Amino acid sequence: MAEQTKFLWEELVPGGTHWSGLIRRGTALRLTDTEGGANLSALFYNTEDKLERYNMPDTLKAQHTAFLTKGNVCYSDMGRVMCSIIEDSVGWHDTICGITDSAMIEAKYGKTAFQTHRNAMYRNGKDGLLIELAKYGLGKRDLVANVNFFSKVIPDEAGNLSFVTGHSKAGNYVDVRFDMNVLLVLSAAPHPLESKTTYQPATVKLSAWHAGLAEADDVCRNACEQNQRGFINTERYYL
Repeated sequence: MAEQTKFLWEELVPGGTHWSGLIRRGTALRLTDTEGGANLSALFYNTEDKLERYNMPDTLKAQHTAFLTKGNVCYSDMGRVMCSIIEDSVGWHDTICGITDSAMIEAKYGKTAFQTHRNAMYRNGKDGLLIELAKYGLGKRDLVANVNFFSKVIPDEAGNLSFVTGHSKAGNYVDVRFDMNVLLVLSAAPHPLESKTTYQPATVKLSAWHAGLAEADDVCRNACEQNQRGFINTERYYL
């Protein structure tokens, strides 16, 4: 991570809970799996114009990949680079499986309620993201395909998807640099294909620092020609 003089703030997102905040252009965020087996569902919106948001299909087809790792970027639906993965000790982050809802959690883990279980209640990804989105005037129609950091899902020859248990270990991290002013919305609820039969989502630590903007030799900028064009689109937006 960056030098201590560039450090900005740090906090925990307990397993199952949700978080949101404005991450300014030039800031980097280290996401750390503190226990192993974490899943962190993420959505990205342009702070100045929330109708512009992360676009999963464009992100994948522009970079010819089905998952994200170091060197990859997240594109908006306007062809701009919203954020970039500048370091990654995990190696694979799911982009296609979406989030859990209340019915999925109840069917897999059983039913709980805040009135009886308080903070031990079982939370799901969809409700967590919607709670955070509501703080900014957004709602169900603003839910789009998300990134599931720390999770790996692979297909077999028939196209069936399998969750890779134990993919992320305690201490694994991914560093995300924000190339736009972004409203970041997070849920640490279990992955939809999580193989554990008991509800025990892991806590994720967020550590922010000032990283600066992408230079001409940036690994994400130069990963492919489309990324170079994407960074130009972003830079023109902020001229």
